Amino acid sequence: MRRSATAAVLLLAGCGGDAAAPEPERGPGPPAAAQERHFSPTRAAAPERPQGRWLTARVLAPVRLRATPGGRRLERLRPRTEFGSPKVLGVLRRRGRWLQVLAPERPNHRPAWVPAARVRLGGVDVSVHVDRSDRMLVVRRGRRVLRRLPVAVGRPGTETPTGRFAVTDRLRTGRPDSPYGCCALALSGHQTKLLAGWPGGDRLAVHATPQPETVGRAASLGCMRAKTRDMQALLQIVPLGAPLFVTA
Repeated sequence: MRRSATAAVLLLAGCGGDAAAPEPERGPGPPAAAQERHFSPTRAAAPERPQGRWLTARVLAPVRLRATPGGRRLERLRPRTEFGSPKVLGVLRRRGRWLQVLAPERPNHRPAWVPAARVRLGGVDVSVHVDRSDRMLVVRRGRRVLRRLPVAVGRPGTETPTGRFAVTDRLRTGRPDSPYGCCALALSGHQTKLLAGWPGGDRLAVHATPQPETVGRAASLGCMRAKTRDMQALLQIVPLGAPLFVTA
């Protein structure tokens, strides 16, 4: 399934601009005039592993998030994301027949619950860690470092939010010169410090960039930018549902 870059801009915000130019990078115009650029989900590299350290939950059928186990109904989830990827949630904990999960439908730091019977429990061993001060991203499998790379983070006023998020999509744009470069890891998190009049959405991502000189700087509207070769490696080793931690 493929989506236009206009849809991507609506979902992945905090990704434009640089320290020298305060104007945010804008996506193309209305959908009718912007069909050249696309995001497409990459294929999963390997099946989910229930024995993994970090639990995941793949949505098998439409299901409602709940505020508490069996409690008030919240947003409705579908088996596929907006981009056509399998809907895989990061799991924080289990309580009886219920799982507490991270979902992009919820605000930052506001997890919700789903019945375990309505999802497929899995697990991953890979986790991603971003140090906002050092502007470094580290991928680990357990304690082993798989990759360490510099990233751009949010500039003053639009800092990258801290906390735990989950990878929701592994996407390719088909256009290296797009605002997201070749590819992106979409996240469950949201940018809460949007610019006044910002026309896009608020979803966070780790993505490539046509401005590689900004990597290693506080230059974005909240997303994390990496060099093309590093992003291509991340798409190969970071699975859906993997946790991503951002520290100050």
